Formats: sequence, C-alpha cells, structure tokens
Amino acid sequence: MTEDRPAGTPERGRRTGVLALLDHSAVRYLIAGGVAFLVDFGLLWLFHVALGLPTWLAAAISFLLSFFFTYTIQRVFSFGSAAPHGPALIKYTLLVAANTVATAGIVALFDHTALGWAGGKVVATVVTTVWNYFAYRYWVFAHPGRSRAVRKPARED
Repeated sequence: MTEDRPAGTPERGRRTGVLALLDHSAVRYLIAGGVAFLVDFGLLWLFHVALGLPTWLAAAISFLLSFFFTYTIQRVFSFGSAAPHGPALIKYTLLVAANTVATAGIVALFDHTALGWAGGKVVATVVTTVWNYFAYRYWVFAHPGRSRAVRKPARED
C-alpha cells in the first residue's frame, strides 16, 4: 500500500488515468475542498435565501456546519487518518483560527492595491490551500506514532 492511499484502501495493481490520480492525497484534498466549499455555499443559501435568516447568522451557521463537514471529509477521504479525534480536532481548530487571521490580513493588505480585496481573497485562498495541505498531512491528520524523521516519502507515480 502506498503511504498516500487512505487507510483501509486495498492494494491494487498499478492504476492509470483518473483512478491513479486518486491515489495521491493532494488530489483527494483538492476534491474534498471543492465539495466542502459547495456544502458551505449551499448551506449559506439554504439558511439565508430559503429560510430567510439574516446574512450574518446564515453565514455563521453554515460556516460552523461546514467546519465539521470539512474536518470529517479531509480526515477520512483525503488522508485516511487514524489520529485520535481529540488532538486532531484541536489542531484543526487552531489551523482554522490561523487561516482566519491570515486571510483577514492578506485581504486587508491587498485592499489598498490595484488587485483590491477580491485579489487579496484569491491570494489568501491560494496561500492557505497550500499550507493547509501540508499542515493536514503532517500535523493535523498525521499517523500517530510515526516520526517525520523516519517516514518514507510516499510513492506518487
């Protein structure tokens, strides 16, 4: 089994094409992130448009619900983690807090440039997407009892 394949996924012969891409946690991470965005956006629409809640309340509720959805899909689908939930959820929460501060800072910084706040949001999304992958893989959802120093690099071919 490649280290990058979710736990419990049976070893198979060499796969090609789209199925081979799914062997890589980075691809699964991006897919899961896209699904999580759709869930967050859909819940925001549901609570604000369909149910008529104020925007701030609808956004807060959809964010909190998608927070747990995202944690779960990244843990199970992207990284197949067996890390204990308590410490992993605390790390995940700390990472979300750091992302919130970083996003606010980057958007505010870019707001005073030609790119504006929208360009800042794109930059913040790219930056946090990249560092989140590594934080999830090597910190939040890292396999327990496995030292980084002795971890073999994952096969990604």
